[in-house]
Amino acid sequence: QVQLVESGGGLVQAGGSLRLSCAASGRTFTSYAMGWFRQAPGKEREFVAAISWSGGRTYYVDSVKGRFTISRDNSKNTVYLQMNSLKPEDTAVYYCAADFGRGDLHRDQHEYDSWGQGTQVTVSS
Repeated sequence: QVQLVESGGGLVQAGGSLRLSCAASGRTFTSYAMGWFRQAPGKEREFVAAISWSGGRTYYVDSVKGRFTISRDNSKNTVYLQMNSLKPEDTAVYYCAADFGRGDLHRDQHEYDSWGQGTQVTVSS
């Protein structure tokens, strides 16, 4: 099992930036892919981005392409989500998740095995 702890959320004005972090412990960090999801009030949780165990492959939902960047530092057991040009519609609780499967990066939340507790991101207009 993996324990995941997100940090870095907060309140930011539209057009601003935030960097989320997700620290992992437990299972060997390089044995699994990681993803970021978000859930806005009254909406279902949605995929944001994913990264392979090595960091060599990434995958984004169209709405964040060119604005968000997922990365990982395997020496620190941490995955990041750099969010630039934030919009009010990016407001949500952001979750990191671990995918123990091998192969393709997944956008389906049911493919993920462990989840963090979430961190709130609020973008004001």
